[in-house]
Amino acid sequence: MSQIRTAINRIQDEIKSAQERSPYGAKDVLLLAVTKNVDAERMKEAMTAGISAFGENRVQEIEKKYDQIPTEASWHLIGHLQKNKVKYIINKVALIHSLDSTALAEEINKRAQQVNLVMPVLVQVNVADEETKFGVTPDEAIPLIQGIRALPHLKISGLMTIAPLVDEAEKVRPVFRQLRELRDQIQEMNLPGVSMDYLSMGMTNDYQIAVEEGANIVRIGSGIFGARLPN
Repeated sequence: MSQIRTAINRIQDEIKSAQERSPYGAKDVLLLAVTKNVDAERMKEAMTAGISAFGENRVQEIEKKYDQIPTEASWHLIGHLQKNKVKYIINKVALIHSLDSTALAEEINKRAQQVNLVMPVLVQVNVADEETKFGVTPDEAIPLIQGIRALPHLKISGLMTIAPLVDEAEKVRPVFRQLRELRDQIQEMNLPGVSMDYLSMGMTNDYQIAVEEGANIVRIGSGIFGARLPN
């Protein structure tokens, strides 16, 4: 059995265990394979082992690999998205995880209208208030959502966060818990045009904690493909 298949099987087992041991475990969890610096052949190998969705940080990586991967795969943009890059991926991605401003929302809406689709997006929340991370603060999330929810070609579908990199995964549990609680608060508001279907949180170092706190998308790169090669 290949290293990639072995890793995917192990991660799926650990996700299932985390779901079962927590009252907050989601019924279904998407294992999103993060493919920064991963070539198309290894991505195809991951597909044969059960991966159905790939996450990329950079628009140019999606453009480069899009035609090399079978069409049944779905693509997620998980990195910071500049307004001038939206047009290149608007008809290629299934979900944008990194909406963090009204201006970006308006650009996504405009470009989605041009290709006659409604683009699902997640609002990126910088729960830990890290200067090096993008995203709105927890206090800014609801006003942002209220301000953009009427855009007709945008579908607010949940929240995303990136936890700090720490030496012990347990230390980031409060970050994931706070995002889940924010998700619950928004759900209770019953805002028209807003769904909180997705909670995208957890990466290679902390995904089990994230699943225990309610994540239903985990973004895992090196845990599947091994240590990243330099650019």
